[in-house]
Amino acid sequence: MTNISIHTSLAKLIKTYPEIKEILLSLGYEKIENPLILKTVGRLMTLNKFSELNDISMEHLKNVFARHGFTLT
Repeated sequence: MTNISIHTSLAKLIKTYPEIKEILLSLGYEKIENPLILKTVGRLMTLNKFSELNDISMEHLKNVFARHGFTLT
């Protein structure tokens, strides 16, 4: 399992682990497909904020990421 912080920006996570973009898409975050959104909002948005803004429990987020080989810390 790869450890990733819930406080790291989505842009940085996707740059390091491109497969995270597909995970976010599977969770309904279609805006991440737009390069401008990724470049702007992605620099400020973290998994923690993503969870809160999209009303997704952190437990669910952890389970989804675990199925893809990631541990959220």
